[in-house]
Amino acid sequence: MFRSKILKFLLGGGLAATLNLALIYLIIEKLGFNTPFLRNIANIISIEISLIFGFFIYRTWVWTGGVWNIREVFLRQLPLYHVSAGVAVITRILFIFPILDWLKINYAINTFIGALFSASINYLISDRFVFKTPLKKTYNKLQTNNSPDTYYPEALAPALSVNSRFRKAESNNTDTSNSNVNTLSIVIPAYNEEDCIVPTVQTISKILEQEKIDYEILVVNDNSKDKTEELLQQMNSQNNKLRYVNNYYPNGFGFAVRCGLENFTGDAVAVVMADSSDAPEDIVFYYHKLQEGYDCVFGSRFIKGGKVIDYPSHKLIVNRLANLFIQILFGLKFNDTTNAFKIYRKDVIEGISPLVSHHFNLTVEIPLKAIVRGYSYTTIPITWRNRTTGVSKLKLKEMGSRYLFIVLYIWLEKHLSRGDYHLSKKRLLINQRFKSNG
Repeated sequence: MFRSKILKFLLGGGLAATLNLALIYLIIEKLGFNTPFLRNIANIISIEISLIFGFFIYRTWVWTGGVWNIREVFLRQLPLYHVSAGVAVITRILFIFPILDWLKINYAINTFIGALFSASINYLISDRFVFKTPLKKTYNKLQTNNSPDTYYPEALAPALSVNSRFRKAESNNTDTSNSNVNTLSIVIPAYNEEDCIVPTVQTISKILEQEKIDYEILVVNDNSKDKTEELLQQMNSQNNKLRYVNNYYPNGFGFAVRCGLENFTGDAVAVVMADSSDAPEDIVFYYHKLQEGYDCVFGSRFIKGGKVIDYPSHKLIVNRLANLFIQILFGLKFNDTTNAFKIYRKDVIEGISPLVSHHFNLTVEIPLKAIVRGYSYTTIPITWRNRTTGVSKLKLKEMGSRYLFIVLYIWLEKHLSRGDYHLSKKRLLINQRFKSNG
């Protein structure tokens, strides 16, 4: 976020916005455009001039190089830049503002997020499409030989190098000495799940036994008021690999999962929902992928091979926008951060502790902390099915500000902590201790 190109982009946008305000004032107050119709004309004129001004700031200061001729600049780049700015503004007005307002986010925070989101969209479109032009020195060759060589704008070069290193690290940064997972723990938070906890546990047990995977299922009874605990007692007497604990924290999904993460005994742990929405077969895929040496395996319902069944439309829209915001803010390719169903090695859970989320925002805190702190991960497609019994405990209107808090909290850790919590720094400190003790 603090790379010089992005700072230049934000400063250029600030200058363009300042010019826009100044022009509106001059046209309305000094030139007398002070009727409803003329004020609209003043807005159109000021917006267009500030857009062109911003375009040339970016073209000469942020995305330098490339070809300078009338056809390239005025017939391709400038129209595309108008489209980019329009998409950013429309997304902000029609989607970001209404959804955050529906979630009862404070209007000041709403404005900040909307501005950040639209600026991010504008930057990404500009970086990848608007200012991506042929190299000047090979332009004539391109016209005659149809060479596929293209010029990547300077602002994209650092991102490309970082992303390539990241992708290489993601595929190679596996500790083979720590690859074996002997016992897999399944943590299931349960609050008033008498209708579905039995089939959920039985199906998971059956599949893991068929695959000959050593496991334990730890159900955290979140002070249920129905027969959930009674059913757990019955299953516990029939299956010695199932145990349950009563949540000793206050009620809440995040508290229940934290209780489970403090009490599991396996080499790795998967967080699974009690309502049978997560496919048990995917637990097996997680387990085998983890054996390759990754620290975490994340599932995505929204990549090739992934599937969602009966997802409520309003929740799906909010989910996609929330995950897009997280992707842009953290520069991730992973697109399903908010889903709880993921698997982690035991040392990852220890390395991201203490956890602070009380509610469903824990589903974001755990994976983002693992990513920001340098643990390796990979992504596989998974299947999600909406519950057929019981009532969903997730209340979007109550969770909006909590999700935002945890996302910004981890974003600040990433950029302001100077790597104090990063895995590489921890390993360096451990090595230094070993040397001093030796």
